[in-house]
Amino acid sequence: MKISIVIPAFNEEANLPRLIADLEARPELFPAGSRVLIVDDGSDDGTADVVEAYAGDLPLEVIRLQTNQGPGAAFRAGFAAALEACPDKARVITMEADTTSDLDALPAMLERAATGAELVLASWVMLNVSRFRRLLSEGAGYFVRRGLGLEATTVSSFFRVYHATVLKHGFRHYGDELISEPGFACKAEILAKLSALGAHVEEVPVALDSSRRIGKSKMPIFRTILAYRRMVARQRATRNAFAP
Repeated sequence: MKISIVIPAFNEEANLPRLIADLEARPELFPAGSRVLIVDDGSDDGTADVVEAYAGDLPLEVIRLQTNQGPGAAFRAGFAAALEACPDKARVITMEADTTSDLDALPAMLERAATGAELVLASWVMLNVSRFRRLLSEGAGYFVRRGLGLEATTVSSFFRVYHATVLKHGFRHYGDELISEPGFACKAEILAKLSALGAHVEEVPVALDSSRRIGKSKMPIFRTILAYRRMVARQRATRNAFAP
């Protein structure tokens, strides 16, 4: 089964060699025709150069965005490339570029996708994460789940497995508005909109180990929380507009 992996990357020159090595250690993930798409989101370091200099066996490609636009734009560009001439039975995997996700969980996620789930989420088991950041993350997740009517435990994970068909359906229905949020809140937005279309969503526990990352997290916590509030307000306004 063809697999495309979409990985947004902003100033990840230091982390990409380890990510590439992690993927190289799992050749079973890459049947013929698979692709690994690194979306360079306007980095000002050597992120794109690392990908272009790669000479190994991974089907590695780089998509360059000229300016930093945020994960939302990176995912739009990556999905557009992944879904181009993509068979319906293909899988599209998304993940972080900073190697914090445990890729050993990927076979279990792919198994769920093979047995009925159209979207499989990594449900974070946080390791080496400060108590403050953990509480902020849990509080924001609870707010978004309640506000958007989601049942998933983790709404903002990059690490996911999509059926190509569910993404195609999402883009046919919403167009570019499937991803209107420019920042990290885009993942909750995608989840909410695909869930509204009836996508079957399941979760797999996955270790998230911040000690593997070189450098700081790129996610601005308070800006992301404000984006969540904006999404929930928009959702409520839409409901009220159509209320009898």
